[in-house]
Amino acid sequence: MASGLADAIKALVQDKGISEELVKKTIEDFMFAAYKRKFGTAENAVVKFNDDDTEVSIYARKNIVAEIEDPVFEILLKDALLENEESEIGDELLIYIDPAGFDRGAVQSAKQNAKQTLREINKDTLYSEFKGKEGEMIIGYHQRERNGNIFVDLGKIEGILPKRFQSPRETYRPNDRIKALIYEVNKTPSGLQIILSRTHTDFVRRIFELEVPEIYDNTVEIFKIVREPGYRTKISVYSNREDVDPVGACVGIKGIRIESVVREMEGEKIDILKNVTDPKEFIKNALSPAEVENVLILNESKRQALAIVNDSQLSLAIGKRGLNVRLANRLVDWNIDVKNHAQFEEMDITLESKKELDALFNDVENETEEITSISELPGMPERLAGLLSENGIELIESLVSLGKDELIKLEGLTEGDVETIQNIIAESIDIVEETEPEVYDTNEYSDELENTPDNEEYECPECGYPITTDMEVCPKCGVGLSFEIEEEE
Repeated sequence: MASGLADAIKALVQDKGISEELVKKTIEDFMFAAYKRKFGTAENAVVKFNDDDTEVSIYARKNIVAEIEDPVFEILLKDALLENEESEIGDELLIYIDPAGFDRGAVQSAKQNAKQTLREINKDTLYSEFKGKEGEMIIGYHQRERNGNIFVDLGKIEGILPKRFQSPRETYRPNDRIKALIYEVNKTPSGLQIILSRTHTDFVRRIFELEVPEIYDNTVEIFKIVREPGYRTKISVYSNREDVDPVGACVGIKGIRIESVVREMEGEKIDILKNVTDPKEFIKNALSPAEVENVLILNESKRQALAIVNDSQLSLAIGKRGLNVRLANRLVDWNIDVKNHAQFEEMDITLESKKELDALFNDVENETEEITSISELPGMPERLAGLLSENGIELIESLVSLGKDELIKLEGLTEGDVETIQNIIAESIDIVEETEPEVYDTNEYSDELENTPDNEEYECPECGYPITTDMEVCPKCGVGLSFEIEEEE
């Protein structure tokens, strides 16, 4: 077939990343399709490449016969002898088919199928290659721009840097070098779509891995990154070795490493802080570059904290439009309120009240001593406790057993009083229904009970307390008991 085939195959392999076997298989399918269009079948077609892949030929495998019934599969002996002098009836012979004999429509149809197949193979190959690179860094060149979206030449394929994934402080011109994160890879009807990003936090992570060897080899690890693209990024880091300062490793000697990162991010401000377990210290670090004098934990369960700073540090701690404190909140996962000394003094009473309420709440939560008196119920007015006492009801157990109709009959109580009492009971008391005690069958201890006098002591199978055969319930744990004495036969 056409010379230069080997060069075409190599070009497809190198430029499109398609394996040589797949390219040759596609060419074979193209030849088979053209053969089938002409002869109605491709069952006896054979495609062969020469040793250096410079030529490809197609043959028809035919049986040598004395009389032809099917010219597609058979050849007369006299004709076979012209091809091979040693031919005999019953042998098979490969007959060369000149592709020039294929009709034009067959060739065009086969070519279209081959091109479509190569496109699909190319798409699948590139998809597999780039799908495995999601989250990795790649370098390309600004090719064109449309509606704010930048199309980036990645060599084998074109990527797209959407406007929403571009930093607001960055501008690009044609042929500019662009370093970006492979954010997402998708198959679409029009081809492969590779979405790039320069705003994702993993973009920052990959840059630090490139610039800081200690991060790349996991000596220093990034705990968390929060970012407002184009404005400020905060990173908390920690070291897996005591002799390595994680912040110093990221900054580098005379700041050379962090300068490279900032330069790549077009001047975006970056705060690097050491990750610590103490929330107060972590919050202080997170509000960098502001200097925080003190941090108070207002509510640990709700993760609320107050940072106190000097007047000169207040605007720096909060940041423009609250950016600095907002990023600090996200980094430490606490709700941080920033106040100066004057503001703190104004809220001092509220703060003390808050502490007292929290302490009271914690005391109630930690209370384990059981209360029995109505007067000890939280929220029970003294007047109502006194009226209940006058009616001979002083224990919570007695009060709980009374229904609404019974309460309304008590002297001195109004319907409003009864409603108040029932609300207090509902909010303060958990009523647990008693269940029947589990009864242990002491058959398994029959050997010990056999031929023993009444009232001899044994141990409760539940708690080990001394019991006798005349007991039905353990005096200590309340478990039901059943004794069975086996008589000697």
